[in-house]
Parts: sequence; C-alpha cells; structure tokens
Amino acid sequence: MDVKAVVENRSEALSRLDAFVGEWELEVRFPPGHPAAATVTDDAKARSRFEWALNGQFLLQHTEITIPEAPDSLTIISVDPNTGAYTQHYYDTRGVVRVYAMEFAAGVWTLLRETPDFSPLDFRQRFAGTFSDDGRVISGAWEIGSDGADWELDFDLIYRRAG
Repeated sequence: MDVKAVVENRSEALSRLDAFVGEWELEVRFPPGHPAAATVTDDAKARSRFEWALNGQFLLQHTEITIPEAPDSLTIISVDPNTGAYTQHYYDTRGVVRVYAMEFAAGVWTLLRETPDFSPLDFRQRFAGTFSDDGRVISGAWEIGSDGADWELDFDLIYRRAG
C-alpha cells in the first residue's frame, strides 16, 4: 500500500470530523414505559463538547448530564491509518469501557457495538444520527438488541449546537 495514499485517506477522514467540533446541548427522549423516562425532568441538562487532541490526531467528546442515573462520559475517536475507518472508544463515570465501530459519511453518523471488547456483550448497541443541512442539529436514536436479530429503540438523542 502506498504510504502517501494512507496519509491522505487518514487526513481526509480526520477532516470530515470537523463537523462535530464545538459545544452541543443534548435532548434525550425515552419511549413510553422506558425505566429511565421518569428520571428526566424539565430542569435536566446535558451538554457535549467535541475537541481535537494530540495535534489533531484524535477527536474527544466530553458529555455531562445532570440526571443522576445517567453517566457522564468521555469518548475518543480515532482513524485507522491503513483503512481510514473510525473507532470510538467510550468511557463513563460508572467505569464502563466500550469500543464502537463508527462511520461518518454524507451527514450520517453511526456507531455499532456487536462484539465483546473490554466489557461483556450483554446486549448489542447501535446509534444513527443525521446532521441537519446547516450542521446545527444531529437527530438520532440509540437502539439495543439482545437476540442477534431484532433492534428496539432505547432512546432518541438530539444534539443542538450551543450558542
């Protein structure tokens, strides 16, 4: 493989992530009957910040939420130097560590976890979020699956640029 082509693919993949950089306000919507639905109040606040780290080689996401049952988290998004594929490393205040395969193309952000990593795979997870045309809103949903075939809505998650 041509080293120059790999560097260009990595640089291009990193550049696409600029769409995330900045402060976001989050809105969580749980489906009726979801156990966490009762914990979300009108004064609940959630924010997320995306920023470059280590000379622009990694994108960090810090998320803070005022709902006691929901964890604050830190994610680190990296790009594979050989393929240009994204990986999101997830850490939270419960001590949970997970790895997600990530894609970002044509304004659609996806995360997928279907194999065990640093923690057991008690359930599968996936997220799909779509950027608005002006890049100020990401409308998405987290889903969970337990039997290998069916997915169920866990919660809707909307990101809105702050300011």
